[in-house]
Amino acid sequence: MLKTIESEDFKTRLRSAVSLAWSIFMRKVGNDLLPVNKEASMQLQYAYIIQQILPLIIFKNDEKAKIELETGIDVGEAIKEVDLFLKGTSSSEQHNIVVEMKCYKTYAASGGLRGATDIFMKDVYDDLRLLELYIESGHAHQGVCLVMNDLERLVNPKNKDAKCWSYDISNRTQIENVHLT
Repeated sequence: MLKTIESEDFKTRLRSAVSLAWSIFMRKVGNDLLPVNKEASMQLQYAYIIQQILPLIIFKNDEKAKIELETGIDVGEAIKEVDLFLKGTSSSEQHNIVVEMKCYKTYAASGGLRGATDIFMKDVYDDLRLLELYIESGHAHQGVCLVMNDLERLVNPKNKDAKCWSYDISNRTQIENVHLT
């Protein structure tokens, strides 16, 4: 990570900042140093971390980077709101990275048990498609999907018998071209 965050290439540093912020975010949430109870708080906490990192990766006077939350992007079929839009500019280029986030916890913000893991897993796939649309429509150069949950069975399942596994998000899953309904 250190090598890429120090790269001469501005685009590489921007992408590395996304990963570094995620690593810091994961550790802080995992050790109960950041409160996250739903996607909105996840977005806010992650955005705060990356906002602190961005000035550290600016190495030249002509480089700038900023983030926007919930920015509307016209993808042709509709205007969609990207969770986090990272815009990097220098005198020689502009590089945009879109980030979609999903958060699923055992307990909802209201305190009750959450259900519908199949819908959560399908929504992850929906976000992956949104990232593709942002890039295809020319608004972004790269897309990143950050998913957080506290259910071990979604990450390391003992079996995949339930209907939700049509939308597999477990470790080492390889996504192929498929049409799911």
